Amino acid sequence: MTTVRLCIFQTDYYYEYTECDSAGSRWRVAIPHNLGTCSALPTPTRGTDCSFSCAAGEFLEMSAQQCTTCAAGSYSLGSGVRFDQWDTIPAGFTSLATYMDPGPSGEESQACNSSSWTPQGVYLESSRDECTVSLVYAVHLEQQGSVSFSYQYPDNNIFFEFYVQNEQCQEMAQTDDQKWIKLTTNGEWDTHTVNLKSGTNILYWRTTGILVGGKMVKPVLLRNIQIEGVAYTSECFLCRPGWFSSAPGSSSCQPCPRNTSSHKGAASCTPCPDTQYSHEGWSQCKERPPCSEKDYFQIHTACDSEGKTQVMYRWVEPRICEENVTGAVALPPTGEREACPPCNPGYYNTDDSTCFPCPPGTHSDGTSVCEECPAGTEPVLGYEYKWWNVLPSNMKTSCFNVGNSKCDDMNGWEVAGDHIRSGAGGSDNDYLILNLHVPGFKLPTSLAGMTGTEFGRITFVFETICSADCELYFMMDVNRKSTTVVESWEGSKERQSYTHIMTRNASVSYTWAFQRTNQAQDVRRYISDVVILYSVSVTNVQDGVASACRACALLSQSSQRPGSCIPCPAGFYIDRDTNRCQECPSNTCLSGHHTYGEDACLPCGPGSKSNKEHSRCYSDCSFSHTEHNRTLTFDLSSLSPVASLTIGPSFTSKGTKYLHVFNVSLCGHQGTMAAVCTDNVTDIANKDMGSDSTQFVNSVDSFICQSTIIPADGRGFRMALASQSISLADTFLVPQPQATGSCQRGRSAVMTIRCNPEKTDRGKLTVPSACPAGTCDGCTFHFLWESGSACPRCTQDDYHQIEGACKGGAQETLSVWNEPKLCIKGISLPAKSSAPCEAIALWLKVGVGGGAFLAVLLISLTCYFWKKNKRLEYKYSRLVMSANKECELPVADSCALAEGEEPEDDVVYSHKPSLLGKLRAIANKREGDSSESVQLKSSQSERWVWG
Repeated sequence: MTTVRLCIFQTDYYYEYTECDSAGSRWRVAIPHNLGTCSALPTPTRGTDCSFSCAAGEFLEMSAQQCTTCAAGSYSLGSGVRFDQWDTIPAGFTSLATYMDPGPSGEESQACNSSSWTPQGVYLESSRDECTVSLVYAVHLEQQGSVSFSYQYPDNNIFFEFYVQNEQCQEMAQTDDQKWIKLTTNGEWDTHTVNLKSGTNILYWRTTGILVGGKMVKPVLLRNIQIEGVAYTSECFLCRPGWFSSAPGSSSCQPCPRNTSSHKGAASCTPCPDTQYSHEGWSQCKERPPCSEKDYFQIHTACDSEGKTQVMYRWVEPRICEENVTGAVALPPTGEREACPPCNPGYYNTDDSTCFPCPPGTHSDGTSVCEECPAGTEPVLGYEYKWWNVLPSNMKTSCFNVGNSKCDDMNGWEVAGDHIRSGAGGSDNDYLILNLHVPGFKLPTSLAGMTGTEFGRITFVFETICSADCELYFMMDVNRKSTTVVESWEGSKERQSYTHIMTRNASVSYTWAFQRTNQAQDVRRYISDVVILYSVSVTNVQDGVASACRACALLSQSSQRPGSCIPCPAGFYIDRDTNRCQECPSNTCLSGHHTYGEDACLPCGPGSKSNKEHSRCYSDCSFSHTEHNRTLTFDLSSLSPVASLTIGPSFTSKGTKYLHVFNVSLCGHQGTMAAVCTDNVTDIANKDMGSDSTQFVNSVDSFICQSTIIPADGRGFRMALASQSISLADTFLVPQPQATGSCQRGRSAVMTIRCNPEKTDRGKLTVPSACPAGTCDGCTFHFLWESGSACPRCTQDDYHQIEGACKGGAQETLSVWNEPKLCIKGISLPAKSSAPCEAIALWLKVGVGGGAFLAVLLISLTCYFWKKNKRLEYKYSRLVMSANKECELPVADSCALAEGEEPEDDVVYSHKPSLLGKLRAIANKREGDSSESVQLKSSQSERWVWG
């Protein structure tokens, strides 16, 4: 049973205003703290005007409806609210994680249910994963107002946007620079402000991570959210623990100094006991630990008048350890005095062992006095730091912490003789910063006429020694407009050199920022994790000093000022023998930082040639190749315009859909890199795609570049998001790519062009199936471009002729291409030709004539031998008859011929007589021959003998 009682005490109820009516008036009503338990509440009274508000440091006391000053220990914005305490997510804020893109199987992933914005005490931290997480806050404004917040956004692998909706969840009109938040430098805070309309405003801070490369992203940090335009503040906000406001009517609170603490709503801070300590803004004190090696560091004192220095040890400030307890380590004693290192090149040593820069026109190696440059030479201006006894005047060091300012007064780096190293800092996640300012660049006289793009270069040698997730950033701020990360290195790295080339003349600040860990820690656990910088050199500095002199081109003796240095024209080098300007040979490229001697003219690679100024080598997409005494000519001009290749979609482990887009400019334009990849997230408001894209620090122009694309339908964005733009090839046929943090040998791209007559002139661009992202190691990228225009020009060797049969006294000759045809354009096939011919072929005529001749010869021989055979038979018969008549031997034949006889043939002898020859020899034998007589038998002769 509920008991109803009279509410006569103000502790039983509170006042609120009703909504403003059309006349701009409202009523004050009393509302019990526990509904249904009170009766006889105060009667509603007319309230203040809707436009009424209190000043900063005051609140509206509802009983009297008058502005009242806030007490000490509290603060008020008057017509606004501020959120700067993030021990928990304040009431009214909601963290929402949306589902990921549908995966390849079409199912939605719920891997982001645990993703949210996380309170970290002094700031709010976004999710570090690939999920889309929104921080939402709804506020009702009685008048036009604004929202402003401090943020840190160092990593463009997270897409960070801020937008506003009305009560119908319709997104209010915002410009791109209001919606897309700009990047900040590591460790620095920026403020973003957006105007709000009266009525309900739903504020969204939304982040989306993309971990395509597997690298952990740095989260977005929020603090000090302030909203202006609320009608009134009915109470003051108490200062959070560790902060205080000493005077009434404060509009903000201040952090407690070091070694003090405070509770919530404190008007002053309480000092810590001697055995305890605290950092700025701490709500309680902690016991001091025993001192250890991690609590002190080594320094070198400045050189004294005797040229001596000492190694000393100092406690890390603020000192939090206790020296006079059991187990504590004492501060090591000061070391022996030792000789100071020499001055850096370009400086000279004074009597008091102080190094001063050499006067203009002179030079020194740092160990000797400054000397003037000889005639025919000029000083080489720049910075060259390799001795670190004191910090150079144009360098400064600092320490910065994201969450508090406890290391603001500390040195981030310490000099150590032959190197400079990172300091201790206040905690492991401090940013230890070293900055070098260069006012501008000035090319030497010998290089002034060059048309190349190199104005100077910075080279440094470094080493990192880490046991945790340390990271070294090398950043650049051009003309104090925006700081960008040029390169970064994670974990331990061996001693190595890195070079960055400046392609435009501008004032620039180079920054090295080292962080031992990016995890929020208030302790120094990894104090031994350091980065060591051994040397830094910058060339062609506007107000630099000279460590040496270089030869320059001289005027001829006949001029009015003989021996004076002059700039060589573009593409000319300085001849070593005459010190006169000499043009580089054809198809050579003049080095951007060296012009002395013909070796400064570097030969262009195969298939490339130099431009008129010899400033760069390029390909005009046409070249020839000789193989097996045959010259092949190629024309790739059809492949010269920029081509794009999109690979994907791919999905990360949590379902984020992304695409890889490659832009390829095969030959560029006279060596100019025409492929452009642009990040359209971080500075989208400043990017006018119709203007020169090279002015944007997040735009990459190259021969081949790559971007990672998040499709517009994947996250509900109004446009596709492009990020992680990198250059894959910025020099044609470069002999040695420039090293990067992840690729020690630099990035390179191999483009294989294959002849395929079945393809169009533009053809098809693909990547290897084994490496779907175009690379298997992240450093070497491979592409295959199949095209009909990749085939060589046709020549006479690419076709053959076929002769037809002779028809009607005419013979046709037809030319056909060799199969398979692997050539294009070039010469055309000869037209079909016709030539007169005879019906009977010559070979047939010769054959018939030869056959007839052989037939006649054969008949003649047959008749001849037949006649000879008949004569031989007759002579044989007579010989037999004469040899056997009455058994008498035949008488000798007369030498004379008998009547009716013909002269007999002569006997022909041979080494191997034939059968016919033997018979003729027997028939011609005469009596008296010494040869043996052979009796021939014949049946006919027997009849003649025996009668």
